[in-house]
Amino acid sequence: MQSPKRMPFYSAILVFLAHALGNPHYGFFRDELYFIVCGFHPAWGYVDQPPMVPLLAATSQWFGESLFLARLVPAVFAACSTYVTCLIAIELGGGAFAQLVAAVASFFAPVLMNFGMKISTDTPGLVLWPLAVLAILRVLNRGEPRWWLVAGAALGLSFQAKYSVIFFAAALFIGLLATRQRQAFRTWWCVGGAALAIAIALPNALWQAHFQLPMLELLRNGEQGGKNIKLNVTDFIFAELLITNPVLALVWVSGLIWLLWRRPFRFLGVAYLALMLQMILLHAKHYYPANVYPILIAAGGVVIEAWTEKLKSLRPAIGAVAVASGLVLVPYVLPVLPVQIFISYHQFLGPLLHLEKARTERGRVGPLPQDWADMQGWPDLTAKVAEVYARLAPEEQREAVVFAQNYGEAAAIEFFGRRYRLPPVVSGHNQYYLWGTRGRSGEVLIDVGGDCGERYRLYRSSTHEATFTHPLMRPFESRLPISVCRGINQPLAEFWPRVKFYY
Repeated sequence: MQSPKRMPFYSAILVFLAHALGNPHYGFFRDELYFIVCGFHPAWGYVDQPPMVPLLAATSQWFGESLFLARLVPAVFAACSTYVTCLIAIELGGGAFAQLVAAVASFFAPVLMNFGMKISTDTPGLVLWPLAVLAILRVLNRGEPRWWLVAGAALGLSFQAKYSVIFFAAALFIGLLATRQRQAFRTWWCVGGAALAIAIALPNALWQAHFQLPMLELLRNGEQGGKNIKLNVTDFIFAELLITNPVLALVWVSGLIWLLWRRPFRFLGVAYLALMLQMILLHAKHYYPANVYPILIAAGGVVIEAWTEKLKSLRPAIGAVAVASGLVLVPYVLPVLPVQIFISYHQFLGPLLHLEKARTERGRVGPLPQDWADMQGWPDLTAKVAEVYARLAPEEQREAVVFAQNYGEAAAIEFFGRRYRLPPVVSGHNQYYLWGTRGRSGEVLIDVGGDCGERYRLYRSSTHEATFTHPLMRPFESRLPISVCRGINQPLAEFWPRVKFYY
């Protein structure tokens, strides 16, 4: 076994290679395309996310369209997360085997592997949440209060990726305040760390305030519109076990019990319980708090190492079980199987493991789970729109604008539309609403998936030009009409407030 000092580095390298090889398949995820397009319009914020992830996503496309480079971004975060997880295991008293268990369990935990597979607002938290805890542990274990600055920077940067870190920070505060480790607050370094976190988060907070807190409006609409599946306490707990792999969940559950029992680290166990309570009361999606699991997994590695200290012959078997159980669910979180083979795999395994309990949104599902379905068909949809655009007269092409029903379709057509020199793309969905009409009058509009504003009698004429079909996309997008709308009865800029759709 490798030296404890080298284990974090070698583990991180292996995780990076696994993601770099396994991630860039199937196609761009709809949110990835949206992030890239948002990042091409740099700002301190967007309707439905802070700026960090869009800027990272757009940066990956500086040298041209590349799924491989886009997926290297989460691969780096996944590798760094493994490195920090191993360091937490060391701070908790673990040796080489504890780090190995932590690395294997955190890599194979499905929700964490998913965060490291595609660019998402949860991806930076893979590193930043555990890094904040590592810093606090070093404040407590080593008497080095300057680490509060690292904790503050990690929490502030995480806010610039996803707002759920607010609840994690509150949980850490509760955990420290409720235990003897509250003494760590008695230093100006702690104040400095808090001030640094606020300073980093402030630009985006001010952006949200300037636009009347669109993120809150979006969340409220999602709650009232019935988009998300509400989980009761039992279902939420079951979902947490499922998304971390029921077998590998034994690692973090053991870690949680140990943290609650061990007085020096009890604040982390209390923080986890406080975080879960917040998530359950707010009817959050089950994956919102998932970046906390590397911390508990690191503790679980320490527990398992201690339990097997006198029975080291068991360790290879434990490792084999962990890897084998992890491999079973890999096809659900790494796009490594050919699509048709995965469909057969899913039809067999899904019902056995009750994977429907892992769904977070209502609506019909097709042959593929949502993540994989949302990676299908985007270049084909864009090509179909391009065919419709090419049939327009030259004077109509100069006036044309494409209207899409949601940010996924809009971003896909805008991103892949560069191949065909398509006109601007507009939508009323989330950030696209704030971007407005892109200077177009709407006199000639290619409507993807809509009816040319028929109920408003917005256009004097419309023609159905094509129907886009794709068997693997989500059902509501697998058959989209494409129409050309002509002769707008009201300037598009005046009509625009009616298309607003924060959801």
